[in-house]
Amino acid sequence: MLIEKTTRMNFLFDFYQALLTDKQRSYMELYYLDDLSLGEIAESYKVSRQAVYDNIRRTEAMLEEYEDKLRLFEKFGERQQILEQLTIAIKDETKTVEDRLTLINQLKETD
Repeated sequence: MLIEKTTRMNFLFDFYQALLTDKQRSYMELYYLDDLSLGEIAESYKVSRQAVYDNIRRTEAMLEEYEDKLRLFEKFGERQQILEQLTIAIKDETKTVEDRLTLINQLKETD
């Protein structure tokens, strides 16, 4: 579960980091990308561990709200899945041109 949450937060951060403040972006980078502890982040910013924890939790909630509204990560996943199917369909000689075009149209619809 922890790895799944970390992976999800990293993707959401990639998609929505431009919508965050510098401080939020910095805390999230240090915590999720650099794998620093709350205590290490707190020490470097000269704030309490609780302040770092609260900021990260609020930022996580904001990222989830952005995803609920904009669905960039969801659409990315859909596109990746269709691209995988299309790659298989191109290599599979039994697939028709219509099968491949259907996948291409599905890919277009995700945007």
